[in-house]
Amino acid sequence: MQGAIKSLVAMKRGGEKVGDLKDIKMPTYIYGQSSPSLGDAKLRKPMVIEIIEKKFEYLRKEKTLNIYGTVTFGTTAGFSGILANLIFRHCFKVKHDALKTYASLTTLPFLSTIVSYELLVRHALYSGNISRENCVLRSSLIGIVCGVLYPIALAFSKNGRLAVKYHTVPLPPKGRVLRYWLLLCQTEVKAMLIPLILQTALGIYHGQQHYAIFESTLEKTVHED
Repeated sequence: MQGAIKSLVAMKRGGEKVGDLKDIKMPTYIYGQSSPSLGDAKLRKPMVIEIIEKKFEYLRKEKTLNIYGTVTFGTTAGFSGILANLIFRHCFKVKHDALKTYASLTTLPFLSTIVSYELLVRHALYSGNISRENCVLRSSLIGIVCGVLYPIALAFSKNGRLAVKYHTVPLPPKGRVLRYWLLLCQTEVKAMLIPLILQTALGIYHGQQHYAIFESTLEKTVHED
């Protein structure tokens, strides 16, 4: 009797377990049917590739512009330094240390123009805190300061020291050295108007071109994102 009761209880418990297992619903997938997440991934993949290609295209254009444009910008500054050195050597009648002065008057304006453009224009453009007008203004000011004013000051100081050292020109009265030398060179220094106009025009053009490429690619990237 007790054995029969135990068997009935076991059967009842087994039935409850079977019923509980039946209530559990298992996810089923039909063979050949893809999940929604995989479909979205397949759709997104071409879009991501296209966005990456656009960004690489901008980087390629920006790199080309940065290499050729900035190097041209710096090269004209170097030629401005050569012209300034030629003018002041003629004014001070200096014939010593020609190679030394020409080397420094070529390389220093070239390097200062490139470094200044990288720091003040290109990095500011990537930060997004610079407008088109500000970009053009900074670029043109770099052309004027690093490409004209700096070579003039450098050539004036270097050749002035050589003139004093080798006594190539009469020494001015004490306390009037700067004024005397400026009067001595005021006619020839007007030739520096040529690199002044050139550097200003190159600065405006280079700044506009750089900002235009940056803005167009940025708008395309944001729109596609």
